[in-house]
Amino acid sequence: MTTLHISGFPHIGRKREFKHALDAYWSGTLSQQKLVQTAHAVREENWGIQIASGLDWLTVGDFSYYDQMLDLTCMLGAIPKRFDISPEKADLDAYFILARGAKNTPALALTKWFDTNYHYLVPEVSSKTTFSAYPTLLTEAIQAAKLHQLPVKATLIGPLTWLYLSHPDKNFDRLQLLPGLIETFKVLLKAFKEAGAGLIELYEPALGLDLDPNWIEQITPTYNSLCQSTPILLSTVFSSVNYLAPLLNHLKISGLHLDIVRGPEQLELFLNTYPKDKFLSLGVIDGRNVFKANLREVLQQVDVAHKKIGARLWLATSCSLLHCPIDIKEETRLDPTLKSWLAFSVQKLEELALLKKGLDQGIKSIEADLRQSDQIAQARQDNEFARNNTVRDRVQSIAVADLNRKSPFPQRKIQQQEKLKLPPLPTTTIGSFPQTADIRKARAAFRANHMEASEYHEFISHEIRMAIQHQNSLGLDVLVHGEAERSDMVEFFAEKLDGFLLTQNGWVQSYGSRCVKPPIIYGDVSRPKPMTVGWTHFAQSITTRPVKGMLTGPITLMGWSFVREDLSREAVLLQLALAVRDEVEDLESAGIGIIQIDEPAFREGLPLRKGMRETWLKQAVNAFRLASSGVSDATQIHTHMCYSEFSEILDAIKALDADVISIEASRSKMALLEDISNYPNDIGPGVYDIHSPRIPEQEEIATLIGRALEKIPADRLWINPDCGLKTRNWREVKIALENMVKAAQSERKKLAG
Repeated sequence: MTTLHISGFPHIGRKREFKHALDAYWSGTLSQQKLVQTAHAVREENWGIQIASGLDWLTVGDFSYYDQMLDLTCMLGAIPKRFDISPEKADLDAYFILARGAKNTPALALTKWFDTNYHYLVPEVSSKTTFSAYPTLLTEAIQAAKLHQLPVKATLIGPLTWLYLSHPDKNFDRLQLLPGLIETFKVLLKAFKEAGAGLIELYEPALGLDLDPNWIEQITPTYNSLCQSTPILLSTVFSSVNYLAPLLNHLKISGLHLDIVRGPEQLELFLNTYPKDKFLSLGVIDGRNVFKANLREVLQQVDVAHKKIGARLWLATSCSLLHCPIDIKEETRLDPTLKSWLAFSVQKLEELALLKKGLDQGIKSIEADLRQSDQIAQARQDNEFARNNTVRDRVQSIAVADLNRKSPFPQRKIQQQEKLKLPPLPTTTIGSFPQTADIRKARAAFRANHMEASEYHEFISHEIRMAIQHQNSLGLDVLVHGEAERSDMVEFFAEKLDGFLLTQNGWVQSYGSRCVKPPIIYGDVSRPKPMTVGWTHFAQSITTRPVKGMLTGPITLMGWSFVREDLSREAVLLQLALAVRDEVEDLESAGIGIIQIDEPAFREGLPLRKGMRETWLKQAVNAFRLASSGVSDATQIHTHMCYSEFSEILDAIKALDADVISIEASRSKMALLEDISNYPNDIGPGVYDIHSPRIPEQEEIATLIGRALEKIPADRLWINPDCGLKTRNWREVKIALENMVKAAQSERKKLAG
C-alpha cells in the first residue's frame, strides 16, 4: 500500500483565528491562556483535516506561535546573549521578544525563506554559542497527537539548514558549531521518540542549494550520527538534489523526500539508484500553487515509481502547505468555472488520496475523477477569456529602446535636483501609513455596499489629507499619500488589472501574524485604466513638497501571486511590466515627479541553483527597465527592496538603473551595506525597523546614519524607514519619524560644518 503524508499544514486557522488571537494578545486584549487555547484548537482542527483526508501519518511540529526556525532556535537553547534571556526560562513572552524585539533590544533579523514569500527569523551564532536541548515545545504536541490513533511524525528544520541560514559573527566559521549542534539534536530526537513520534522528518531545503564542498562533506557524518537510534525522513524541497544523489543514497536514513514538482528530473535518477531498504517520498502535488493537478499526468508519473519500488513509495505534497491557502470551499463568490480550476490545501490532500487509490486499487477505481481532471485541463487550455491577443502582440513588439532611460544616471540626477530642490540626506518613507481600524472598517463597508461611493471617497480624502499634514508637520522632505485606499500592495493592483482573480479567504502567512491573500494570475494581464493617478494627484495638490507615486513592480506582482503554468513566466512578467509602464507614464503626465516601483520580490525569485540564475536575473531586470524607462530624465524613479541578501546579485541591482534604491538595513545595523555600498546611484538604507513595535531613539537612528555615511557619500544618501508603516500605529509612527527627521537634520548640520 502506498503511504501518504505531508510536511506541514497552514497554521493561521481557517478564518485566521490564530492570527487574530496573536494580534489581540500582543495588544493586551487577550490572555495568554486564551491564546494557547486558540492555538490548540487550530492545531486540533488541522489534525482532523489530515485524518479525514486519509493521510497515513499525522504531522506534528508544523504549528508555530511565530516561526519554525525560531522554534528550533529555542529548542536548541541558542538564544543570543544580547537578549539576556535564559533558555530554561524562555516562556512565550520571551519567545515573542526574540521575534518582535523589546524597548532596547532589536528583534532577530527577518529574511525570506529560500525563494518563497515566507519570512523566517535568522539565528545568530558566534564562537560563544552553546546548545542545550529544550524539547517541551514539541513533545507536548506529540503527546496530544497520539490521542488520535494515527502514527505521529514530528517535523522540524534540519541541523544543516538551521546552521547554514544562521548569521555568524564576522569571519566565524559556523561549521565549528556542528558537532555540538548534532549532539543536541540527538537529545531532542530521543525526547521526541520517547514522547511517541514514530518518525522524525528533518526539513533540509539547504541541500537544494549549490553548497560548498566543506558543507557537503558534513552531510554524511551528520545524518549517520543522527540516525543511530532514531528513524529519520530527510526532506529536500524547492530544488533538485541530483548532484547529491550518490551521497544521499548511502545515508543511514529511513527515507528520503524529493520535490518532484520543482525537480521532476530527479525521479528517473533516484528510481534507478535508490537503495532497496529505504522508502522514497515523492512530492508530486504542488505545495506552492493553487491550480489543480493534472491527475492523469501525475498518476502516470508515480505509477512508474510504484511499479519500481512498490510499497516503499510514499506520496506527499512537494513541500509544506504553509505556502498555500486552506480550503477552496471558503470561496463563495468565485466564478464557478475559475473555481473549478483551483485546489487549496484541503483539496491537495484530496488529490493525494485519489492518487493513492489509483495506485493501490487500479486506475479504473478513479476513472471518473481522472475524466473530470482531463476536462478541467482542457477547459483551461481552451478558455477564451484567459487569452488577450492584443496583449500578446504588444509583448512581441517590445524593442530594446523600451528598456532604457534617455540619459545615464549622472545626467538625470542633475535635472532631477533642479526640479525637486531636495536638501542633503533627504527624508522620506517607503509608502504606506497605518491601516487603522477605521480604514479597514470603511473599506469593508464600501465593499459590502454598506457605504456610498461618495461617502467612501470623502473618507479616503480625509485620510490622505491627514497623512500629508502629519508628514508636513514632521518635516519630511518627500511625502507619500499613505495608501489608505489600498488593502495590500499586490492585491490592490490585482483588483484593477485584467487577468487576475482575487479570493475572499485565500490567506497565507507571511510572518508572525502577518497574512496576505496572493492573487491568482489565470489569464493575460493588462491595465484597463489608471489605477493610482487620481489619489496621488490629489495628494500632490494639497502640498508644495514632492509626493511619490507608489506602485508595486512587475516582479513582485508576479512573485507574490499564484501564477498560471500554461504560459512562460517570462511572458507573464513582460505583460505585467507593460501594465506598470502605462501607469508610470500616466503618473508623470499628471505632474508626479517621483515614482517608486517597489520590488521586494526581486531577490526571492532567484533560482536556488546558480546555473539557472542568469536567465532569471536578465528577465527580471528587463521587466523593471521596461516598466520604468518610459519617463523623462527629470522624473526620478525609486525602487524598494527588503529582507534579502544582495551580494550575489549586486550587478543585476545596478542594471535596474533606478535613480534611488531603498533597502532594509536597521536590524543588521547597516551590515547590509557591505554588499551594496558601491551601488552607483542614490541609496536609502532603512534606519529603523518597522516590523517591531519598539520605537528607536534619535541617537540610535543618528548612529545608523553615521554608519551609512561611512559607506555612502552624503550626496547619494537618503534617510527612510526599512519598509512601509501600515502594520504600525500612528503613535509609534509619529515618534519614530520625528526622531528620524531630527537625526537627519542633525547630520545635515554636521555636514554643513
